Amino acid sequence: MSDDNSQPSDTMAERSVDSTWKYTLLLNANRWLVTAGLMLFVFVGLLVANLLSPVSLRTLIEASDPVETLFQALVTALITGVTLVVSINSLVLSQELGAVADQRERLEGSMEFRKNVESSIDSPVSPPEPSSFLQAIVTASSKRAEEFRDAVSDSRDEELVERVDDFVDNLTTHADSIRNDLEDAQFGTYAVVKSALDYNYSWKIFRARRIKESHADSFTDDASDAYDKLLESLKLFGITREHFKTLYFQWELINLSRAMMYVAVPALLVTTAMLLFFDAAAASGSVLGIDVHEEYLPCCEV
Repeated sequence: MSDDNSQPSDTMAERSVDSTWKYTLLLNANRWLVTAGLMLFVFVGLLVANLLSPVSLRTLIEASDPVETLFQALVTALITGVTLVVSINSLVLSQELGAVADQRERLEGSMEFRKNVESSIDSPVSPPEPSSFLQAIVTASSKRAEEFRDAVSDSRDEELVERVDDFVDNLTTHADSIRNDLEDAQFGTYAVVKSALDYNYSWKIFRARRIKESHADSFTDDASDAYDKLLESLKLFGITREHFKTLYFQWELINLSRAMMYVAVPALLVTTAMLLFFDAAAASGSVLGIDVHEEYLPCCEV
């Protein structure tokens, strides 16, 4: 019974040891907004460093050439970073390429898996959309759990009936929540993967196996059959979840490569222009507290 009472929380956020804000920032927040926030943090940090520095920026520029050194490093980092990211992404995505025989083997494996799912969900054809596909398997696991409870309801082992009731109540309640989350989820977004990750099928398999191990003598043929069908549906969900996670990561790698190219070209243009055309001696005035007054310019010296 201790194993049953020590079950983890239903959602991945609740199971995480990190704080809620950290979980939201790392997984749920918009990546572009996070990037903009980091850029703003760096910009504000440089302004604060300038205000606290005992030496003015103009003095540092006259004593050395930090602008040229900095932007030379940025050009190198941009070219190296883009090349590295695109190369890694190309290597990962190249695994999807292959000869006709390989593609045929993959297709046959996919069709065989769909037949297994269709048998589990009692449907002649499985849904085509990932969210609907996951919903169907979650619904099937909930239905199989109810059949498992019905199969052991007449058992004389009261502890078995109690443990199965608690297990099935938890599974069906969680399944309803996951189905609602998947209702409007669109593949290609994190919503589908998040809902799939929230359904802790591995713990449900563990609890079911513990119940079977502890009360094997009380299991009838009908109970064993219902138990096997329940485990099969949970295993199918696990396989499906890992498959859609892989597709999502591949999708995100493609988006990352595209975003790197969109950002790298303007960034490279700016850094190159700074190296070729920027002259610190031609700057004057004050910008956001950074001193670039005319009295520092050679043309204005008396």
